[in-house]
Amino acid sequence: MSDWYELVERDHDVQNPTSAEKVRLAGEYLRLMPEDRVLDVACGTCGPAIVLAQAFGCRIHGIEVRAAFAEQAREQIDAAGLADRIDVEVGDASQAELGSYDVALCLGAAFVWGHIGDAARALVQVAPRIAIGEPFARAEGAYEEGFPDLPATVARFESAGVDLVGLAAASEDDWDRYESLHWRAAVETGRDEVLATYRLRRDRHLTRRSTLGWAIFVGRVRD
Repeated sequence: MSDWYELVERDHDVQNPTSAEKVRLAGEYLRLMPEDRVLDVACGTCGPAIVLAQAFGCRIHGIEVRAAFAEQAREQIDAAGLADRIDVEVGDASQAELGSYDVALCLGAAFVWGHIGDAARALVQVAPRIAIGEPFARAEGAYEEGFPDLPATVARFESAGVDLVGLAAASEDDWDRYESLHWRAAVETGRDEVLATYRLRRDRHLTRRSTLGWAIFVGRVRD
């Protein structure tokens, strides 16, 4: 089977269980400005990058390991008239020399380094303002699919030497929309191996819907 995400994320504007509104809110917490240079790790098809460039006028460099997503990103960037604001390279951010920026993002791909604390430690070497999207267990003191509760997730994030300055949490509706677009695309393919994966992922979402959260954590490096 081809890559699951390449097959089923064809209809996603934002490839995370969040919304354009919450991506813009994260940009406000970051105090994004037109002069800011932003690194977007695992940028996918650049949905969040397009939202942020349109809202704040910042310049964004994306790194994406999937060539198909990078190509789709470039098409969407051109269609939005943002080729002078956003560019994308194909590469593995965990192996790349990331350089220096004003802001660094990693929305939904902290696993590139490990958990949110590992990702934060990598990104603070790049920029003084960072934002990371990561799941967390909704119940206090709980773990869900290996993710700790919200206070423990924040503690991991701040262990990199940053202070949490903003939190844009996904709603259950955000999760449902993200997963539902997967389901529709999978069913429309009609392929047995895709449908088998769809059923497993659908059932997992239905059982974790009220127990697993997701949020964009925004931080600033401590003085």
